[in-house]
Amino acid sequence: MTSDETRDGVPLTNLGQPLFDGSNATKRDLVDYLDAVRDRIIPVLRDRALSVIRVRPGQAPFVQKNVPKYTPSWVRTVSVWAEASHRQISYALCDDRRTLLWFANQRAVEYHPALVQGDRFTHLVLDLDPPEENAFPLAVQAAHLVRRALDDAGLAGAVKTSGAKGLHVFVPVEAGSTPEDLAAATRALAARAERVDPALATTAFIRDDREGKVFLDSTRAGGATVVAAYSPRIREDAPVSFPVTWEELDRVTPGDFTIHTAAALLGDRDPWAELMPEPQRLPADLVEEGHTIPIARVQAMHEGKRRARARRAE
Repeated sequence: MTSDETRDGVPLTNLGQPLFDGSNATKRDLVDYLDAVRDRIIPVLRDRALSVIRVRPGQAPFVQKNVPKYTPSWVRTVSVWAEASHRQISYALCDDRRTLLWFANQRAVEYHPALVQGDRFTHLVLDLDPPEENAFPLAVQAAHLVRRALDDAGLAGAVKTSGAKGLHVFVPVEAGSTPEDLAAATRALAARAERVDPALATTAFIRDDREGKVFLDSTRAGGATVVAAYSPRIREDAPVSFPVTWEELDRVTPGDFTIHTAAALLGDRDPWAELMPEPQRLPADLVEEGHTIPIARVQAMHEGKRRARARRAE
């Protein structure tokens, strides 16, 4: 098959094909967008084990962690032990334009880098998940709760749309934070934000316990991934995870930022880099409080088993 175009030595094929159902975009739109924002997205991907979500014509989207056998030799990789599957996984490192273009040609739409860069855990992250698709204003209100909790702890963070229905708050942390302390601080921050307005926000991991509130997800720690700033999403009209200022939050919607509009909105700027505070030391009291809070997934697993036993006993 001949390529439609070659950029930076990477053959780009079938550029006129629809990207995915409901995207209102072609594969060329994806390639052009990622190439246009390469100087912003590559810095947030560099040296991080990368998972992508690809979508082939006529197929459901799928997550790719292990690089395929046909991956070019010039794509850098890193081998990571996966505890869940008990095997080594060879992740790509998207460090340059050529690798990004190769991923785009593979129809990799979403880019989910690890929160660890090399051996350093770089950010505390809260994922604000509203109860339904059209409830973004609730996520915005919850973000303001998180900001208040951050202020009270002497911390500062940056916020971006997730590109789906919610928001992500990133707090850069100083080198030397252990994954256990970072996870603890994340739990404590979520708990403090919840206490500001428990009618709006919840830390309940079990969906049935959330009662229509915004879920303050504190589980994005350790080896977790979070969709990158500037990454497209496999959603209707191909929205993009986009950084905004705290002051802009009340005036934006996820649909404002798509692969058709985001590059022009950026101009020559890199707002994610501009808005990100300097790395901060985790307050000792925040870490200490977090270590008293059960790990959400573990607690949910035990609670699920308890409820199952109770149902069987009825």
